[in-house]
Amino acid sequence: MHFNVTEHPTAHWTGEQIIQVFPDGNEPRYLLRDRDGIYGEEFKERIQAIGIKEIKILPMAPKRSIPNG
Repeated sequence: MHFNVTEHPTAHWTGEQIIQVFPDGNEPRYLLRDRDGIYGEEFKERIQAIGIKEIKILPMAPKRSIPNG
């Protein structure tokens, strides 16, 4: 099991984590992810290089405030 934490993740750091999680070639075919800006071009290139296809979830609708009462 791989576990790593940082307060300020970058696309480079995130891409390195995905490589370290699957060192022996048992990576999944798909990666379901949100649309956070942390997944930059470097991250995309790294997952494509190891054969993972990314699937982005749909953007969330804005939250509506619900009146109390």
